[in-house]
Amino acid sequence: MSDARAAWVALALTPGLGFHRLVQVVAASGSADGAFGAPSAFLSAAGRLPLTLAEAIAHGSPEPGARLLARVAELGGEVVLPYDDGFPARLLEIPDPPAFLCALGRLELAHREAVAVVGSREHTTYGARTCRDLAGAVAREGLVVVSGMARGLDATAHQAALDAGGTTIGVLGNGLAVAYPAINRRLQERVAREGLLLSEFAPDEPPRPGSFPRRNRLVSGLARATLVVEAALDSGALLTAAAALDQGRDVLAVPGPITSPTSAGTNRLLRDGAAPCLEPADLLAPFPAFTRRAAELRTGTGGPEPAAEGSDPLQSALAREPLPLDVLAARLGRPAPALLAALTSLELAGRVLRRPDGRFELLPEARLAPSARPP
Repeated sequence: MSDARAAWVALALTPGLGFHRLVQVVAASGSADGAFGAPSAFLSAAGRLPLTLAEAIAHGSPEPGARLLARVAELGGEVVLPYDDGFPARLLEIPDPPAFLCALGRLELAHREAVAVVGSREHTTYGARTCRDLAGAVAREGLVVVSGMARGLDATAHQAALDAGGTTIGVLGNGLAVAYPAINRRLQERVAREGLLLSEFAPDEPPRPGSFPRRNRLVSGLARATLVVEAALDSGALLTAAAALDQGRDVLAVPGPITSPTSAGTNRLLRDGAAPCLEPADLLAPFPAFTRRAAELRTGTGGPEPAAEGSDPLQSALAREPLPLDVLAARLGRPAPALLAALTSLELAGRVLRRPDGRFELLPEARLAPSARPP
């Protein structure tokens, strides 16, 4: 274990020493471990620090950093520092970068094109369905879905991305070893296996009120665009949107009924200039590499048409009665994630409706043979 890495992390753990001050102290001291034991007056002047903070550094040691590195390794993760190749370059562009990141899972995902999908913990059926459809659709197109691992629409976005066969990054407001909220424990474990978990907190750090606004800036910072699906006026999702704007990122919002409190925040974002998101193509638009695909989705070109009833067992099964996903999977002998992807494709094509009770229904026009459909 490198003493320099342990010293950097130990400095980062010093209360009151943010990223920019840390860099100044290390530069003035010649190295991270050189800061420990340096005269407090020198540290205070070099980093423009209060004398009490300079004294805390002068009397500190790399040991807390060494313990953190060992604990993350014990969990099967790794710690990346701003000068490491694995550190997400996008986070170095934001006003307040993290001084280190604890990572568990596929760190390479932090270097891919990503969209942040966030929303309220308290949401409607409309919000959950829209979040599921949009996050799943863009994940299938190859975007990484980033969210904050919170209860509600954050969890829905992570789940939808993985169920669609895509990838996701969960940014925690606590340490990697802490499952919060407890209801998301299995989802957090799945994201660690199939995607990536990131945290700027010590592994066993519990969630604290101030942790979540700090987490939000990383959620938006990892992504080129942030989508707010559904949010009340006091929702933390609006803090993520504000962070995205501060970082020069695109912000999109899903419109909702003007009488719905859970859409008051998103509607206000739209009034104040956020781009409306009405379909997956809107989410692809901010990404230059996906410009052509966004146009194809809007025009209905560039992809295979859903099979007609009679040749597609899925539509044939739904023609008899509306069915939930698990029953369809059992009847057709197909994996639920692949089946959900097919259902979402049919839904976006206007052939299938996802009902509020979770069942999928074949729409009347889709029941017609192709030759009998209106031109």
